[in-house]
Amino acid sequence: MSGLVTGDAVVLGLQPARLPSRALAVVIDLVAVWAVYLLITLGLAVATASLDEAAVMAVSVASFLLVLVGAPIAVETLSHGRSLGKLACGLRVVRDDGGPIRFRHALVRGAMGVVEILMTFGVVALVASLVSERGRRLGDVFAGTLVVRERIPAARVLAVPPPPPWLVGRFAGLDLSAVPEALWLEARQYLTRSRELDPVVGRRLAERLADELVARTGTPPPAGVPADAYLAGVVAERQARDARRAFAPPVGGVVQGAVPSTPVPAASAASVADPLVSPAVAPPAGAPPVGGSSVESVARATGFAPPA
Repeated sequence: MSGLVTGDAVVLGLQPARLPSRALAVVIDLVAVWAVYLLITLGLAVATASLDEAAVMAVSVASFLLVLVGAPIAVETLSHGRSLGKLACGLRVVRDDGGPIRFRHALVRGAMGVVEILMTFGVVALVASLVSERGRRLGDVFAGTLVVRERIPAARVLAVPPPPPWLVGRFAGLDLSAVPEALWLEARQYLTRSRELDPVVGRRLAERLADELVARTGTPPPAGVPADAYLAGVVAERQARDARRAFAPPVGGVVQGAVPSTPVPAASAASVADPLVSPAVAPPAGAPPVGGSSVESVARATGFAPPA
């Protein structure tokens, strides 16, 4: 999670699942578990027909605990919080800090689920989810977990607004190597959502981000430049540098900035400079280039002629 907050001081985080989707996931899980339990019960009834009543009762209790209690716990543990119903509804059980659950979390949720779902037909779980602010049942409260939406609609990508025209190119000599990616992310998020923030909150956030950029770059902003304009100018300079590195044309067949791993033999240097000249018939040193001037050779090798 980033440190950016909205105008209502709400930290951007996980989105809790709502009651209808959770109820549908529980119904799907119960149908699947009860179907498996009935099939196993029928098989055990045939297999234990010759046993006495005490043995049949012990087998029935064991099958009930293993299938209706142990199976959901094992599935949630192995799948890191995604049962069959949650997978179908796009939900997942996570810890309060957003991390994946472990066996102890699934064990507490499963044990409490026997009481609030199986024994009370889901009434206790329904009431607890309605009372809880994030829709958690008692099992989630005791286990420290939360059911969240795993499949959410893709957010619309917002373009970073350009800086004022009088700031374009003012930060070309700024050293941006010490600025971490997390700070760039916060600055871009602020610039794309600055109009949605409260003016006072937005100004304080811009000043904080600008101070962090100044501390990382070691260069204060020009006098009279507001914090939001300074952020826009520096972010635009970073994007321009990334674009130049990504789309810069290669020179001599080698990407700019790349270091060759092995030295190029002298015999093959002529073939690199002019692919039409074979290494076996390369002209001697000091002889004029074959097939035209050096400008024409470079043009054939690289696709463009160097400036005069």
